[in-house]
Formats: sequence, structure tokens, C-alpha cells
Amino acid sequence: MNFIPNSTEQRQAMLERIGVKDMGELFSDVPSNIKLQRTLDIPEGLSEQEVVRHMHELAAKNVNLQEYTSFLGAGAYEHYIPSFVNQLLLRSEFYTAYTPYQPEISQGTLTAIYEFQSMVCELTGMDVANASMYDGATALAEAGLMACDITRRDQVIVSQTIHPEYREVIRTYLYGRDVEVLEIPYANGVTDLTTLAKLISDKTAAVLIQIPNFFGALEDGNKLGELAHAAGALLAVAVNPVSLGLVQPPAAYGADIVAGEGQPFGNPINFGGPFLGFLACKEKYMRRMPGRIVGATHDRNGKPAFVLTLQAREQHIRREKATSNICSNEALCGLAFTMHLSALGKHGIGKLARLNLHKAHYAASQISKLPGFELAFTTPYFNEFVIKTAVEPAKINAKLLEAKILGGLDLGRFFPELTKHILFCVTETKSKADIDRLVATLEAIK
Repeated sequence: MNFIPNSTEQRQAMLERIGVKDMGELFSDVPSNIKLQRTLDIPEGLSEQEVVRHMHELAAKNVNLQEYTSFLGAGAYEHYIPSFVNQLLLRSEFYTAYTPYQPEISQGTLTAIYEFQSMVCELTGMDVANASMYDGATALAEAGLMACDITRRDQVIVSQTIHPEYREVIRTYLYGRDVEVLEIPYANGVTDLTTLAKLISDKTAAVLIQIPNFFGALEDGNKLGELAHAAGALLAVAVNPVSLGLVQPPAAYGADIVAGEGQPFGNPINFGGPFLGFLACKEKYMRRMPGRIVGATHDRNGKPAFVLTLQAREQHIRREKATSNICSNEALCGLAFTMHLSALGKHGIGKLARLNLHKAHYAASQISKLPGFELAFTTPYFNEFVIKTAVEPAKINAKLLEAKILGGLDLGRFFPELTKHILFCVTETKSKADIDRLVATLEAIK
């Protein structure tokens, strides 16, 4: 094994030092029935030129969004990323995304994080935002933990219209804290307010919702906030940042904590990662936030400077006082988010959101005119919508794939009652011709 730097003599000397004859004896405690019982099937080494050719051959087996048109969303979204974003990320000072352990000498990194936090606050209307959340799912789970700490209650209510995988993460996070998780069913694609009113109580720490929700529908944030606050609970909301260029920010309907997935800005889908979570809250709750907060100040010479003003992980403070063990710094993904959003500006994000809305509504109206296809819900929606079909979604998506179209998500995977329902997504990357080709292909499926 040439990739192991130790010589045969060195390995034998180490084995003798610990008192065993060979490698087999070293692993004698491993049961024989789970051992491979044969040599590893490893091919011969390749030259660099051969490796490059082999990697291109493997990559060619993948479906890519340059050759295929995608109408798949459900938490990972294709948006156009300006070319300068990736170019600037190539600068050597941005390569590492790890925590600045001597933060005050990392002024460039701190500046980028500070701008990211500021933009999240502008989008959400909240007072404070942090950095280094892993993704939207874990950010919302952390919001649930925050609410329990703040209210000293041990129950959270979670809407079933939240992304199913987010709900799994929430249950996993809260399990270790013995927090009771109640789920609220949906009606017409949004949270059932009647059921929520019956279940919420003085035990409830927070109501967790998503706007737009997993079905793309727009929840009534005002009513949800009123129900939560009337019971002394907090309202925690997961948001799609693109939608905030058009719909009211969470602060407008009384959200206490806001989480979200930042991938739509500056970060490609990229086979599922890396993603970028964000978390914001009212100022009075900031000391219960996980992650880190960068603040602006002045140095002793009066020049502007940035510092880490909050580090709430157990590596920095006493374990019993820590709010989280979040470690990896998401600054590189956050920088991509910040650059993309900076290029759009406040007018650009509004235009982007309207393009998403109008194109999705055009697609939904055309699809729902086809025989055997209809909108499942009548609730207002953003850039995703649910279509009820007469044909099995698997067959529909297989036919679409033949036409080099990635179809929507088969909702039967997560919701047994929605076995013949597909969740479609349309972003600004889709032209009218793309949508019309999708509709024509659907019309031909019998």
C-alpha cells in the first residue's frame, strides 16, 4: 500500500512495541463473521491524465442543469448566480470557512460576516442576526431550543406544512432535551388554525411555522402570531429569503425568531450542499442565540473595527452556559450570499421575487388547464405549487426525464394522503419557452 508512508520495517517495529506479531493479531478482537475474508478489490493506479479522463467519464453520468430544465424545488432552489460571485470566492483569503480563533486579526472575515448579518436583519426586519448556522433545518431546530430556554417551557408546536425533513431535524434536536413536539395538521395547504387554537397552552414554548411553506403556500402570519402570543409562546418562522423581496417580513407579523435557508443567494444546488442557515431574533433574545455575532466598534486609534461580540458555544464558555455546539464557520457560503444580495440591491430583490411569482403562476395556470391536472389548494402561493394528477407522479417524472426535464417532487413520499400530487417549482431561471415545453410534455402523457 504505497499511500501509507510507513515502511515495512517501521510497521513491524510498532507491532513488536505493542506486543503483537502482525496486523491480523492486532484486529483479533473483531469477529471473523464481519471480516471481509478477501483482499480489497482496488484497481491499479492511474496517471494524472488517466484520472482526469476517468473523472470526466463519471461526471458525464450525472444529470446537470445546463442540459436539463428543472422544475424541482422543495428546499433546494436553482437561481441565477452572477459570475462575479464565484470569481471573487477564488481569492485566497476567502478559502477557509473555519472559525477565526484570533478574530480581531481577521478583519476581512469579520467584515464579511457583519455585512451578512446586516442583510439578514434588513430582509427579516429583526433586530439581531448571527452567523454560522449549518442550514435552514438546523437553524429552525435551534430556534425551537432558543424558545424553550427563553420561556422555560418544554413543548413546541410544529406545523405539518414545514418541510418534512426540517421536522425530522427538529424532533432529533429536541429529543435530547425532553421537549414535547406536537404537530398541527394542514387544511387547504396551510396550518389548521382551529387545531392550533385547541392545542396551544401555557406549556407551549413556541409555534414553529414556515412562510412560504413546504407546499409553496403563504401562511397567515398575523393569525399565527396572535395565537402564539396569546398563550405566552413565541413565534418562530422559517423563510425563503427570495420571497422577502415581495411578501411582508416576519417582523411585520410579530415573529420573535426567524430562521431560513440562505442557499438561494450565491450558493448553487450542488448535489445537496453545502447549504447556509441563518437565524435572527428580537434584541432581547440575542443572548440565547447559538453561533456567533460580529459587532462593529473602533480600535484605540479611532478607526472602524469589527469584533466577535458573542460566542455562545461550549468551546468558549462554560458548558452549562453554552447554547449550542455549533463549530464550523459558514463564512464562505455567507460571503457568497452577501455578494449576490449586494448585486441585487433592494430594487433587484423585489424584481427577482416578482419574476418568481409571475412565472410560477403562469406555469400553474397552464398546467391546471390540462385534463387530469388541477391545483390541489386555493391558498395564495409564491414560486411553488401543488398539482393533483390523474397519473402516477413516478410515471410523469419518468416521461419528463426522457424530454430532459426534471419534474416536481412526488409528495406521496412524505404525505400518504397526497399520493397523486406533485410539487412544482418555477424560478427566474425558467423562460416562457421552458414552461410551455413542460406543459406540452405533460399534455402528451397518458
